[in-house]
Amino acid sequence: MGRFLGLLLVLAANLFAFNFKLYLKDGDFHVVREYKVEGERVRYYSVERGDWEEIPLDMLDLKRTESENAAREAKVEEDSKIIAAEDKARKDQAREVMKIPQDPGAYMIENDKLRIFQLAESKVHTNKGRTVWKVLSPIPLVSGKATVELDGPHSTNVVKDSRPEIYLQLSADERYGIIKLTTKGEVRIADRLTIVPVTKEVVDEIDEVAIFRKQLSDNYLFKIWPEQDLENGEYAVVQFTPGKLNMQIWDFAVKAAK
Repeated sequence: MGRFLGLLLVLAANLFAFNFKLYLKDGDFHVVREYKVEGERVRYYSVERGDWEEIPLDMLDLKRTESENAAREAKVEEDSKIIAAEDKARKDQAREVMKIPQDPGAYMIENDKLRIFQLAESKVHTNKGRTVWKVLSPIPLVSGKATVELDGPHSTNVVKDSRPEIYLQLSADERYGIIKLTTKGEVRIADRLTIVPVTKEVVDEIDEVAIFRKQLSDNYLFKIWPEQDLENGEYAVVQFTPGKLNMQIWDFAVKAAK
């Protein structure tokens, strides 16, 4: 609808551009469709009276008339370029969205080919050991500290771009982003949890990366990318609700050429 209205406005501006003010030196003007200088006189088509008329050349301020016409034509041309650029951007975005599956997950487009990130299996490590993370299945926790971990010191999902553009199709309207993982021995830590005594409230502590984000559709499809180049290391795209123990993790390793 916005694009249609924009095109109508440009069309109206172009139509109106056929009519302009032919200024007199006393500041008055005639609204005309066109004019012709013929020696010491000027013939012009009067919009008001719908006919050709004449006026002495020395009564007109043609410099002001031409300057105003040039400014208006430049504005119409600029508006047309802006709308054309916006239209192209919308079409490009539509083509972009068509390449991304509607299934929840994280994706990249590399050399015009789709790359699918695998959902990682995470585990909660407490003082009682490690428990496989099951989304939507609460894990009994005692007061104290815990960590959300991924097996292995390095991800097998290697990204060679230090500022990867990642598409994230959310499964729900939740918090999302890119986090940096901390390698500790044979595991990578995604989240440090503090379980509050009595209330069992869970406080998340994640190393979040500053990102740009762009919503591509109404069904929670986003494109995200880091504000700054990522250092080589371990990262993940995540979706979760703080304090709810439902973090979904798509891990990757950045190994960009220096």
